[in-house]
Amino acid sequence: MTQGKGFGGFGLGKMKELADAFKKAQQVQEDAKKLQEELEVMEIEGQAGDVTVTLSGNQEPRRVNIGADAAGKSPEELSQLVLDAMTDAYEKSTATMRERMELLTSGLNIPGL
Repeated sequence: MTQGKGFGGFGLGKMKELADAFKKAQQVQEDAKKLQEELEVMEIEGQAGDVTVTLSGNQEPRRVNIGADAAGKSPEELSQLVLDAMTDAYEKSTATMRERMELLTSGLNIPGL
């Protein structure tokens, strides 16, 4: 029998590492819940010309504002402005979510994150 190996090579040092990993995972889970709540109330605006689209941090549509300049455009031009503003808001929202998740999971060695 080899000294210091514990159960099947899973010694006390490994048990402490595992316990620390569980603590860290629990903290990340708590922080993720807080982040979800923050994203829910956050508002992110996208802009194109005189059109503003507002999404929540979770990418839920909140508002569309069409200014007087945009209202005078052709239906095709207005449609493009709305699409461009939505795309801008979506890109900002996903970038914000990504940044927040990277901060949340920093220090963890989780594949794919």
